[in-house]
Amino acid sequence: MPSCAFFAFAVQAILLTGLVAALPPHVRAETPPVTEPADESSPAKTPEAAPRAEITVDTLLADLKRESDPRKAKRISADIVQRWTDSGSATANLLMQWSHKAVEDKKQALALDFLDQVTTLFPDYVEGWNRRATLHFLRGNLGASMADINRVLAIEPRHFGALSGMAAIFEADENDELALKAWEKVLAVYPANRQAQEKVGDLADKLAGRGI
Repeated sequence: MPSCAFFAFAVQAILLTGLVAALPPHVRAETPPVTEPADESSPAKTPEAAPRAEITVDTLLADLKRESDPRKAKRISADIVQRWTDSGSATANLLMQWSHKAVEDKKQALALDFLDQVTTLFPDYVEGWNRRATLHFLRGNLGASMADINRVLAIEPRHFGALSGMAAIFEADENDELALKAWEKVLAVYPANRQAQEKVGDLADKLAGRGI
């Protein structure tokens, strides 16, 4: 049977969506700046702070790896999922919205058709594969789900949602050793993930009881 924990995580990932902020335009100086003579009677001017660099997924993943507070880590992870969810393409985003609506309407076959189009038209879009892996999992097609998870991880090895899905599939197959390794990979990316912490502890105890 599918893992309820993975289902909750996957649905949360599906519901999240985001938009990429537009970069500021580059302004080119036409003439060199005019330097005024220093006025010793006036206080020195404080230089303006440099603009903050745009926060990237890599930056957020680095923050996630360092964050030990579960609540703060959860906010960071939500921001990461939001950025992964936005494809940068209006067409892909629309197909993803349609697939989500079809899932809500309990039309999983229709949702799968939309996701098939996403993965065909946008093979480098990580969340298209992840969404389809989730849907395959919910439909009980674990082999297809694992195949899509492998595509996700080929694009983004740090995708903690896909790693959690992989762990859930191994647990469904009662392969506790591989499930433990998958959950450990989740913790390597997202150390404050409580679900992964609990799973690693439970599986380690279970395997120790078997003398493995």
